Amino acid sequence: MTVGILLVSHNNIGTELINTARQMLSCCPLPTKVISIQTKDNPEAIRLEMDEDLKKLDQGHGILILTDMFGSTPSNIACAVSDRTDIRVVSGLNLPMLIRVLNYPALNLEELEIKALSGGQEGVVRCHHTGYSRK
Repeated sequence: MTVGILLVSHNNIGTELINTARQMLSCCPLPTKVISIQTKDNPEAIRLEMDEDLKKLDQGHGILILTDMFGSTPSNIACAVSDRTDIRVVSGLNLPMLIRVLNYPALNLEELEIKALSGGQEGVVRCHHTGYSRK
């Protein structure tokens, strides 16, 4: 069972995140594609591109779309194509979310969606001074 992963983001955010994840994991265990949206891009043209990418990624087990920010153009376009039951969209893409998803390539679409949510949320932490100092 292989779920396809589509990253949809502003500029090169998705590209840089997947490149970093590949370096960290030494591979990319799931089929992935990145759509980078520039401010000058036509949303309808991007939607058509996304439809084509979804066809290429679809191996019969669903597609998880990860977008960088809810309510933004990348997220809105992704939500517009998510009327299929085999597509899930999660916004708030960050490196911990992506690593978490890629670490579980055998999970089904619903389980990967949950991993994306937990990875993204747990990857945001408040760092504070612990009292350690260099001498």
